[in-house]
Amino acid sequence: MCLAVPMKIKEIPVPNRGICDLDGSTQEVDISLIEAPKIGDFVIIHAGFAIERLDAQEADLRLELFEELATHRAALA
Repeated sequence: MCLAVPMKIKEIPVPNRGICDLDGSTQEVDISLIEAPKIGDFVIIHAGFAIERLDAQEADLRLELFEELATHRAALA
């Protein structure tokens, strides 16, 4: 199963490439699929591509859901 993860664009060093961050973990991703990406945007990352822009509230909700799923999975182990 593949997951798409919300991350925040921290840098755009060259056109169509962004450095994205999630809790201090950074990844260089292709941002060419996002219309007019900006530093500070939250985006969904899948397989190295930003595939969707989110507002901060939606990004937080999705990250909370991932945390709940991880906690639930740990409790089952």
